[in-house]
Amino acid sequence: MAKRVTGPEIEKLIQLLAKVPGLGPRSARRAALHLIKKKDQLLGPLSHAMGDAYDKVKICSRCGNVDTVDPCTVCTDDRRDQSVIIVVEDVSDLWALERSGAMNAAYHVLGGVLSPLDGVGPDDLNIRGLIARISEGGVREVIIAVNATVEGQTTAHYITDQLDGLEVKITRLAHGVPVGGELDYLDEGTLAAALRARTAI
Repeated sequence: MAKRVTGPEIEKLIQLLAKVPGLGPRSARRAALHLIKKKDQLLGPLSHAMGDAYDKVKICSRCGNVDTVDPCTVCTDDRRDQSVIIVVEDVSDLWALERSGAMNAAYHVLGGVLSPLDGVGPDDLNIRGLIARISEGGVREVIIAVNATVEGQTTAHYITDQLDGLEVKITRLAHGVPVGGELDYLDEGTLAAALRARTAI
């Protein structure tokens, strides 16, 4: 049995860091040690920033983005073309598309994809909110920008069926996005090209 070499506070820090995507137990230990070594420059400011985020971050009631205001800054930006809505799986996908700078449109975050095996059905996603936004009028195009996975494509087809009868053009990202690829891992050029070459469903 391995002996404990740190106090419970440090162990808790490591355990919490290990829950962050991309960090396993070993990476979490390295990150924790680095934070502790740079206590004044990193650990203190990070602690304050996380406290602020915990107190102030909200989910936008309109599009599902994360921000410190509701509605979020994307939804209230008058310079955006609010008649075009880009539908994404997660906030990380919204951020990835924004980095590409290819379009200045509105967004709608689903909060995942349909996955019967994982127990995720239509009611678990923000699809009703999308239909409500389109029903309000003023939307001329919906770009379905979900990941090119089986679940993503199933979700895209379901949304297309749900929007049938509403007077809105429905497009999807071009196949420049590789099958099985995730938007958050693609470079800005690929995302920009995929948006420009979107096709009708």
